[in-house]
Amino acid sequence: MRAVAVEPVLAQVEREFEHSVARLVELLRIPSVGTDPAFDADTRRAAAWLVERLRAVGFEASLRPTEGQPMVVAHDRSAPAGAPHLLYYGHYDVQPPDPLELWQSPPFEPVRVEGPHGPRLVARGAVDDKGQLMTWLEALAAWKAVHGALPVRVSVLIEGEEESSSKSLEPFLLANREELAADLCVISDTGMLGVDQPAITTMLRGIAYFEIELGGPAHDLHSGMFGGAVLNPIHVLCRMLADLHDSEGRIRLPGFYDAVVELSAEQKAQWAAIPFDERAFLAAAGLDRSTGEAGRSILERLWARPSCDVNGIWGGYTGEGSKTVIPARASAKLSFRLVPDQDPAAVAGQLRAFLEARTPAGCRLRITEMGAGAPIRVPTDSPFLAAARRALARVFGKEPALIGCGGSIPVTASIKRHLGMDSLLLGFGLDDDRVHSPNEKFELVCYKRGILAHAAFLAEAAAIGGRAPAAR
Repeated sequence: MRAVAVEPVLAQVEREFEHSVARLVELLRIPSVGTDPAFDADTRRAAAWLVERLRAVGFEASLRPTEGQPMVVAHDRSAPAGAPHLLYYGHYDVQPPDPLELWQSPPFEPVRVEGPHGPRLVARGAVDDKGQLMTWLEALAAWKAVHGALPVRVSVLIEGEEESSSKSLEPFLLANREELAADLCVISDTGMLGVDQPAITTMLRGIAYFEIELGGPAHDLHSGMFGGAVLNPIHVLCRMLADLHDSEGRIRLPGFYDAVVELSAEQKAQWAAIPFDERAFLAAAGLDRSTGEAGRSILERLWARPSCDVNGIWGGYTGEGSKTVIPARASAKLSFRLVPDQDPAAVAGQLRAFLEARTPAGCRLRITEMGAGAPIRVPTDSPFLAAARRALARVFGKEPALIGCGGSIPVTASIKRHLGMDSLLLGFGLDDDRVHSPNEKFELVCYKRGILAHAAFLAEAAAIGGRAPAAR
């Protein structure tokens, strides 16, 4: 492919950066809490904002209805014939801001504050995922402003249900396979190892999420009149949950580790060479020591080993004052983070068998599957990954690390399964960005470098041959 000058585009990113910040602030002000129906109108408003921004950049953009939140779909065909075709994915919905009392400023009134790395934006969605999707959107805008065209063909898909299990995504992918066909999906929803240490994520853990309810008495009972004579569902459920791990931190579901593959010696050596500050990682969470599967490093536990966590537990009386009852039921939310090649459906069956075997007579067990996403490996020999490495090295002045991610991005597996393409996970978040927590933030140095990196990646990707255009 014909080389197109990237230096003027990078200069445009620098000149335009304060306007890029202002546009991100505008998007962050929209409280698009996709998990809460009370915010449906605002969530749709965020989608409409993105459509208008894409149109302003020169894309053919539209809002597509689903049974849930609408999809934002856009296309730009200004690239020369034979150019690669990239599909950019992001999500405009955000997590609920609760607990509100822990925010130092209102969650949907973005504030710019100074931190150790310079200014940062504090707001819900700052890094997950509005700030990150704006890195590539602003890079696309810079290319159009300078050259009037993009060096590659680009399509865009932005959803509004990522934080609530993406229920509309797979039906939409299946119904629009031809329109969304591309050579590669580019996703910015992951992180780096530090402000100055770029990374490309090549392994993602999957997820299997459940709600468990254990019923006992027909109604709450007086603990003085019945205590010691009947089972207490909270006691029983706590024992069942505690039994999920052995003394070495391994998960006790029979067959759970059958599909787990050990790291190669090469991978272990690569990860051992990563400048990972264990003390700083733990300090960011307010901790001074790590726990988990024995004999494994923190990075191995996070990136290449499965985990199981109780995410919430409740039952009985939890209000102010005292109320001495034996509750009629107890409940918990439970999540498994899975690694390639574990199957979320198989884990669901293993969990059901494990808990049913430990449910005593007189109790009623109900397990509700709340969502699942398959783990994924990204090919490390892809020419697009090589292009991303060159782009990041140009912007950061050092080679990016190839890392794993303990979190889950289920869309990567869906895109592979239904659209037949791999994903490039090019993220710019940091471990201390407080994703899903009060005072979520995005370092502006990360925002700028993200825009610059995406701009440089477009130039590098243009040199890779594309496949024939899909019929429209």
